[in-house]
Amino acid sequence: MADRFFKFTISTQRPQEFIDITLYVKRVINESGIKDGIAVVFCPHTTAGITINENSDPDVVRDIMSALEKAFPVKGDYRHIEGNSHAHIKASLMGSSCNIIVKDGELVLGVWQGIYFCEFDGPRKRSFFVKIVEG
Repeated sequence: MADRFFKFTISTQRPQEFIDITLYVKRVINESGIKDGIAVVFCPHTTAGITINENSDPDVVRDIMSALEKAFPVKGDYRHIEGNSHAHIKASLMGSSCNIIVKDGELVLGVWQGIYFCEFDGPRKRSFFVKIVEG
């Protein structure tokens, strides 16, 4: 069984933002040559996350970020000395990874779905990893 491992570095531009990374993942599937398997996307940061959601209407991302901000505002009754507890909470809710089926060399995503890197403590230089596992 073959597999391929890729690391990407991105620079986030705002304190909180979602960056569509679907094309990065599609590119590594093509480069890997793997036709069937699983793509694992992983974020190694405690104040950022990975999620899958609609990538057609930008208002969906805006609504998600707005709801997260209402539930976990930047300025809240937190004790963490660094002042970024809201980012840790939001990242925990998003999760640090996602798995996507690869079939016939393509991601198996819904028509409106995309993969997002979720920044909650930016702007920063960030990384994420993609592992394509054949099978």
